[in-house]
Order: sequence, then structure tokens, then C-alpha cells
Amino acid sequence: MDSIYENTDFVLSTVSSDEKCSQLKGNFTELESKKKVSPSKWTKGLLTLLGLALVFALGGLCALWMIYNNKLADFETLNEQHIMVSKQLAAQVINSTVMIREQEGLRTNYTSVREQLLPYVELKRMQQYAVDVTLDPDTANPYLILSGDGKQLKVGDVAQKLPDKPERFDRYLYVLGKEGFSSGRFYFEVQVKGKTSWDLGVARESIDRKGEFTLSPSDGCWIVILRNNEYKACAGPPVSLSLRVKPQRVGVFVDYEEGLVSFYDVKSSSHMYTFTGQSFTGKLYPYFSPGLNNKGENPAPLIITPV
Repeated sequence: MDSIYENTDFVLSTVSSDEKCSQLKGNFTELESKKKVSPSKWTKGLLTLLGLALVFALGGLCALWMIYNNKLADFETLNEQHIMVSKQLAAQVINSTVMIREQEGLRTNYTSVREQLLPYVELKRMQQYAVDVTLDPDTANPYLILSGDGKQLKVGDVAQKLPDKPERFDRYLYVLGKEGFSSGRFYFEVQVKGKTSWDLGVARESIDRKGEFTLSPSDGCWIVILRNNEYKACAGPPVSLSLRVKPQRVGVFVDYEEGLVSFYDVKSSSHMYTFTGQSFTGKLYPYFSPGLNNKGENPAPLIITPV
């Protein structure tokens, strides 16, 4: 019995010891679990720093993204402004080109109008000095036929019986105006329509009336002539005139003090020729010749017309 009891106590004691071991083992396992579940302070700090770094990194990326988007928007705005400015500049270049072309057109038109207007204005200025010219029968060659009012002349077939006066031209078909001018300016017009030959201009009072002389300033006359459909200025050696149209009426202007004699086509208001730099002495008289009849080919008269 006692041995049984003793064994029983042993068993109990043994059981008690196993329970204690299990309890201890359980406590140890719990401690290990607690150690694993609860990290150290350094680990917590490191994780905290990593978290903060991640937050700051994400924040930086967001900030960079916002800045990028803003810069991109600014770039797009600048690009749009650049395109708009480029279009404006292109439009200005086009407008400038158009304006330059318009200016060139206006300049061309101005030059053309000026070339047309200047002779017209110049002729109008000359016409302010118009004088009443009448042919002087005492100076007319006997073959010349003058109208009763002294405004027309033509060539006759036979010479008239006229007094042989010192002032009369007896060798050439010339006649002078009655009034001479020794100063100032004067202007007159003569119709030459339908004629194939004529002489017009002015002559010195001292021009030779009886002998031979040349049609030149050196012999005292400043004239323009028509011969064989060719217009010439008798300036010593004759000067051929290139006229666009055949004059129907010729204007003659003299500025005594300036020493010039000018000729104009009245209808087209164009300048024909000017003698310049002349030195006049004594009186100057209007000078006329209807030219030879040329077998009936030049029958039209010269007519002094009102201005």
C-alpha cells in the first residue's frame, strides 16, 4: 500500500513537474512572441524616417508635377502668343508689301500725271503773256497774200506790185508782225493745220531784208520750221525735233531778259523746243512764212489765233 502510495506521489509529483515545464515553456514562447511582435525603438525610428522620406518624396513629385504642368501651360501660352505675333508680323509684312506696291503705283501715277501736268501748267503760265499780233504788210514778200485783218497769210501764184520799201523782204517768203518788243515777255499762237511747210518764231529788227541770210540766231532769227514732214529748230546746225504728234497750233513764247524763245504744241500742251542763253539787242518781231505752195500741196494759210 505504502509503495503504491509512494508511486502515486511520484506520479503526482511527476505530473506536477510536467505541468510546470509546460507552463514554463508556454511562458517562454509567449515572451518570444512578445519580442517578435514588439519591434525595437531603432526600428520604429527607421520606419518613421522612411515614411517621412516617402511622404516628402511624393510631395516633391507632386510639386514637380504641378510646376511641370504650370511650365507646360506657360510654354503653350507663349507658343500661342508666338504664333499670334508671327501671324501679326506676317500680316504686317503683307500690308507693308501692299503699301510699298501702292506707293510705287502712286509714284508712277504721280510721275505720269506730273509729266502731263507740268507742260500744261507751263503753257498756261506762258499764255498769260499773250499779245495781239497783226501782220505788217510793209514787210511782206510780194508773193505773200495777207488777209484784210492781218491775221492770215498764204502764198500766191504771182508777185503783187507793191512799193519797194526798205523793210520789205524781197528774196524770201517772210513777213513780220507790226509790233516789236525790246523787253519783258510776250506770247502768240499760230494755226498750222493742214500745212506741209512753214516757219515760225521771232527775228531781230536788223535782220537783212534784201540779201541772203541763214536761218540761225547768228543772223538774227530764232525759228522752228517744217520741211518734208520733218520739224527742225534752226539753231545754227539744225536740230531735228522728235514730236509725238503733228502740231495743229504752235505757241511762241519769248522772255527778252532771260534770253529764251520757246515753242509749244498747244493742243497737246507739249514742249517742242527752247532756245536758251541768247543775248537780244534791239527789238524782236514775230516772224512768219507759209512756205512754198509746192504745186498746190501746201495751200492752207497760216492763221494767227486768239489765245
